Amino acid sequence: MQKQYMDLHIHLGRDIYGNPVKITASNKMTLQAVIDEAVSRKGMDIIGLVDCLSPAVLKEIEDLLKEGILTELTEGGFRYKGILTILPGAELEIYDERCRGPVHVLCYFPDFKQIQNFSAWCRPYIKNIHLSTQRIYANTSDLQNRVKEGEGWFIPAHVFTPFKSVYGKGADVYMAELFNLDWVDAVELGLSADRSMAETLPELDAMPFLTNSDAHSVKKIAREHQVIYVSSPTFAEVEKAIKQKAGRKVVRNTGLHPELGKYYQTVCGQCLLPADKNVCPKHPSAPVIKGVKERTRELAMQQEQGKRGNMKALERASYLHHIPLEFIPGIGPKAVDHLISLFGSEMAVLHEVPFVDLFKTLTENQADFMKRMREGSLQIQPGGGGKYGKVKI
Repeated sequence: MQKQYMDLHIHLGRDIYGNPVKITASNKMTLQAVIDEAVSRKGMDIIGLVDCLSPAVLKEIEDLLKEGILTELTEGGFRYKGILTILPGAELEIYDERCRGPVHVLCYFPDFKQIQNFSAWCRPYIKNIHLSTQRIYANTSDLQNRVKEGEGWFIPAHVFTPFKSVYGKGADVYMAELFNLDWVDAVELGLSADRSMAETLPELDAMPFLTNSDAHSVKKIAREHQVIYVSSPTFAEVEKAIKQKAGRKVVRNTGLHPELGKYYQTVCGQCLLPADKNVCPKHPSAPVIKGVKERTRELAMQQEQGKRGNMKALERASYLHHIPLEFIPGIGPKAVDHLISLFGSEMAVLHEVPFVDLFKTLTENQADFMKRMREGSLQIQPGGGGKYGKVKI
């Protein structure tokens, strides 16, 4: 088996013509920039591109396949120069009669023909097929069915965030209110939740967990990722790993400490200060933005009132809280570049290089922060309301 680093939720800011793809993504986030960052700096082995409904993105992939820069793998996925596997996907926003609010979902497909056909199927239901994460005016059941017809995966995105997620705004209590759970392949936890929080929900007992970056800039690639064991980096092998088949598996989910996420704690919608008991002491009449911590606790209590699922709970991968280099105090861009040049990738610096070797290249303060990061003993000021948390100095 091969150990592979994988991040399945990466956006593109611009297409080959310089036109926007994901409006909120950096305009420097081209396909080549994503590949370069994933390979040369982050140490990724498998990535998922979730803007492949766009005709211009499909055209660029098609051109790279014709030029031989990308090779389509027999078991699914595109191989870049023998060093990186790219899985094509799409992020969509659904909002039909079942939903209380908009919900983002991720759909992935094994090959160029399937993602091209899915783009064509979606086109009549989307106002602007050239942009990513657009609302699709199709029935959710029809969408799930179409994904399965294309041998794809259907994965609800960042499922606990207050906005545009299943448990944030979409459903009252259960994901099953919106989706056929037999056609849900996994759930993406999002930056403000971890395994321990998600496992409190009985509905998720038999659901695989994924941790992805949802990167809107190249620096954010791999801020959340997973380590998997597969025999080769292909779509089919990744599917086996997600579903724990034939010895393939996700061996580690790696995510930001939830308190670093933008939506961990409940805050005042006006000043973003913590709102204890849903009331801001400074602005008692202002609306609050419910945090993931409170929402998961609320859902766990509501779901426990019913029976816990009869399906056997999965044997979960370990979950590692990590803090990307850009979050660590005292380690600026020049220090990051130096560390990556010495040790090969950010993943190596964060997780693999012996600390004694890192210590030789860091100042005393930098070394102290890195040591405490690996020990999980850094103190964090929690984020909320769209504002990231930060490591306390």
